[in-house]
Parts: sequence; structure tokens; C-alpha cells
Amino acid sequence: MSNATPRSYHHSAQLGEQFQSVTRYMTDHGLVMTTAESCTAGLIAAHIADVPGAGKLLECAFVVYSPEAKQQRLGVKAETIERFNLTSEEVAREMAQGAMRNSGANMAIANTGVTDDTDPAIPAGTQCFAWFFARHDGLPEQLFSETRQFTGDRNAIREQAALHALKQIPAKHSQFLQQAQASQARAESKVEA
Repeated sequence: MSNATPRSYHHSAQLGEQFQSVTRYMTDHGLVMTTAESCTAGLIAAHIADVPGAGKLLECAFVVYSPEAKQQRLGVKAETIERFNLTSEEVAREMAQGAMRNSGANMAIANTGVTDDTDPAIPAGTQCFAWFFARHDGLPEQLFSETRQFTGDRNAIREQAALHALKQIPAKHSQFLQQAQASQARAESKVEA
């Protein structure tokens, strides 16, 4: 038996400071989140829970590690997994949509990926994300996704992925507002014409 202390990737005080601006942004914009996590296995939700007042920011969290859980709990299509792979933006997007359908939140974050070289078709550290914003104040819903690659051991990759997902909230939400408002303005100009 080893006497070594396990390395911790969960530093509450440090992360609380890092996420002050993110949580302030969420509060200012009335964002309530649900998560759909595979590779990060709940780290995204756990980091939000570190912040005082998290109960107003986090509605629920889904940890769906297996393909079956993704399908049964979030409605990810078997065809999507077969066609694009578990580690794909397409799967992340369906995970985010499923989490939103199964919650009372107005924003969903999803993550799926690999930390090692178990899949020869996908480089180790590949992480796919989706951010889904619900329709509100007359603005249409928007879904964003991206793929990133991180380095390090499996827990370092999972930690980096969770932090990335959260830190992107203000940028993705601002993009949502800009695109939605531009779309609304175009629709109004067509009505006037």
C-alpha cells in the first residue's frame, strides 16, 4: 500500500477566484446551467458547486459515461455515435440538447472526449464541447460546439476540459446574444419591407 497522498485536481478556493467573473456573468444574465458530462465525469458541475450561491446557477448535472447512458438518459442517437464517434461535436451537441430537454435550466454544457490513446482514430486529449442556450426574451435558441486537445495525464486533461467549458460561458453567451439579435433584426426588416 502506498503512503503517497493522491494528487488533487480540485482546488476550491483557487477556482472560486477564477470563476468569480464567470459566475457574476451568469448571475447578471440569469443563466441557470445543466451539464451533460462524459469524460469530465461531473467536474464541470462540481466546480460551479464550489462557488457560493451555486444553487442559483446549477439546476442539475448528468454524468453519462457509457454510450447506453448517453442514449437512454439524453436521447443521443445510436446513428450519431456510429457515424461520428463518441468523441465528436455531434455527440456533444445531442448531449447538450438532451440535458436541456430533461431539466429546467436555460443553458447546457456538454463534454465528451478521450484522455488516452484507446481510440487510434482520435488523438489523446481530444475533448469535444457544446454550449446550448435556450430561447428567451424572443431570441431563438443557439447551439455552439468546438473541439480542443489538451495534454497531460488523464486527470489533468479532465481538469483542463472542465475549466475550459466553464470559462467559455461569457464568450459563448455573448455570441448567442449577438447572433440572436442579428437574426431578430433581419426578421423585423423583412416584415417592414
